[in-house]
Amino acid sequence: MEAMLILRIIDWAAVPVGVFAFIHALMQRPDAYAAIDRLTKPAWLGITGGATAALLLFSFAGIGWIFWIAGLVAALVYIVDVRPRLIEVQRGQRW
Repeated sequence: MEAMLILRIIDWAAVPVGVFAFIHALMQRPDAYAAIDRLTKPAWLGITGGATAALLLFSFAGIGWIFWIAGLVAALVYIVDVRPRLIEVQRGQRW
């Protein structure tokens, strides 16, 4: 019983991660993606949107766990790799 509760908490804790990644990607300027030499804004919107959908539709403890893992990894790649570079490039040169 406790194990299922823990798995459910993990499932639902991952959803805000995907939502945050999608909303952040949505709010950035398209030229910033080109400036950091990464995929385009529509590509990252698709990746983070698909990641959020996978986190909502599949469960870590269910049959589609591989899609849940892929969604979490995609959202985390955006947050850990792309987001800091977007922030840096849009902040401009600091003295």
